[in-house]
Amino acid sequence: MGLLEEIMDLHQGGKLETLLKNPIRNKEDLARVYTPGVARVCEEIARNQGKAYELTTKKNTIAVVSDGTAVLGLGDIGPEAAMPVMEGKAALFKQFAGVDAVPICLDTKDTEEIIAVVKALAPTFGGINLEDISSPRCFEIEARLRAELDIPVFHDDQHGTAIVVLAGLLNALKVCGKSIEEVKIVVNGMGAAGLSVSKMLLKAGAVNLIGVDRHGALTRAEVYGNEHWNDFARVSNPYLEEGTLSDVIAEADVFVGVSAPNVLTQGDVRGMAQDPIVFAMANPVPEIDPALAAPYVRVMATGRSDFPNQINNVLCFPGIFRGALDCGATDINEEMKLAAAEAISSVIDPADLNENYIVPDVFDPLVVERVRAAVAEAAARSGAARSAADRTEAARIRSMVPAE
Repeated sequence: MGLLEEIMDLHQGGKLETLLKNPIRNKEDLARVYTPGVARVCEEIARNQGKAYELTTKKNTIAVVSDGTAVLGLGDIGPEAAMPVMEGKAALFKQFAGVDAVPICLDTKDTEEIIAVVKALAPTFGGINLEDISSPRCFEIEARLRAELDIPVFHDDQHGTAIVVLAGLLNALKVCGKSIEEVKIVVNGMGAAGLSVSKMLLKAGAVNLIGVDRHGALTRAEVYGNEHWNDFARVSNPYLEEGTLSDVIAEADVFVGVSAPNVLTQGDVRGMAQDPIVFAMANPVPEIDPALAAPYVRVMATGRSDFPNQINNVLCFPGIFRGALDCGATDINEEMKLAAAEAISSVIDPADLNENYIVPDVFDPLVVERVRAAVAEAAARSGAARSAADRTEAARIRSMVPAE
């Protein structure tokens, strides 16, 4: 059987199913899990809605929500075609972190309608993972839902990518003997992922960071039609560098690409600072072929599994939701995201760090445990844990993981 046939066979009937935690073997069991016994559980939740976290699947279940407008490298393919990706995401949540996830693909591109639907669904879930929603609508959808719901809302295309990039960069800088506060960083591609990556790096201490899109470097001297660009330009590019990617990449220590294939040339890389770090994450074809970059680059990372240092969101999202659910978090805030990045970075022993090993293997069980503990602790510390009991649980989770 060929590879394509194997893939199609794997997807027959989808990748998910529902299983019972307890069997229903007789009338007594039926009376307990359904009528009349279930009425007492309903009455208990009606008296105290917080009991839903104890007496329903809400405590361990999230929704993976998409409108199918920005799916992988495929673009706007619609909700039906997006479903295999959302099923796959749900499978990864379960496999890596034991989180139950339900794929939900919406047949609408209307921002207000998406917000209304997700708000209406929210009582069922302990968290919402937004996925593959095109920019700039994804910004408003996430911001509104975070403000209007009391459960964690996380757009993985933005923040998952940013967290794993920061984790990898922290280790790459250690390999090169550089600090994030002192390096020049160029981020190419100012869509949802690029903006989120840039903001995360600034939050982590970066100072000289320049965002570049197809129109050139973003600078506060310009006014853009995209308000997100204006907001970003005000806090970046401190030396007001202008021009194309090739212009501003000169003497840069770090390149982060979340853009398009083959936009970075050998000449661009040759003109970077000593021991340059290149994260070329366009998929399936990166911003520069690693073989072309190899003579000039100290640390190279891509989004692909067939090269070293794959920047893969699966390092982040299972653990961050595991930690958020376990401590009853009402949000996934900046402190929790930074904690997740540092936790991923910490999985690799400093003695083992090298140019081809700056991010841990996605199958390393320590990844989810470290991220889970760090996120729960950050939630408790920042006030995002739901209650005193949840803050105590966050401390217990942290105590279960060996010190870094």
